[in-house]
Amino acid sequence: MIELDSAEWSGLVHAYGNAADIPALLKQLSGYPDPSSYSDEPFFSLWSALCHQGDTNSAAYASVPHILALAKAEPQRIGYQFILLPVSIELARLKGRGPEVPPSLEFAYFEAIASMPVIISSMNKGQLDQTMALVCASAIAVLGGHPVLAEAILELEGESAAEFLAWKYGQ
Repeated sequence: MIELDSAEWSGLVHAYGNAADIPALLKQLSGYPDPSSYSDEPFFSLWSALCHQGDTNSAAYASVPHILALAKAEPQRIGYQFILLPVSIELARLKGRGPEVPPSLEFAYFEAIASMPVIISSMNKGQLDQTMALVCASAIAVLGGHPVLAEAILELEGESAAEFLAWKYGQ
């Protein structure tokens, strides 16, 4: 994992160019923000730079280990964005909407992605709201190499999830 104070970030790119600004945004995550709006920081800037319109980049691959390390350290404190952003980056990678993971980032990136089930199992079971449950289910699907299923799960929000369950189980 690239240290947040490493000059290596300048050699990575995100949607807007040089990734030297990403470590400062990742440091803000240590406060475990739970945004109430899509425009809340630091997630707004991280999403915009790392998974811009469904495309990803080398800075995203370097960021995922940091995001998931925080999630693993304090799974009870995370909001859904801590799982959804890495899931979305992995979805983009699986769909060919980003470069190959650079060899220098492969180990840390794939180890972090593989840690998602441990994080999910450590979360406050029985206390997950519907959004977090859908994000966690999508994470499991993407880990299994099922990007279409992962995306379909993420589409089951609010009334559409209730409608699906009513249709499926005749409720």
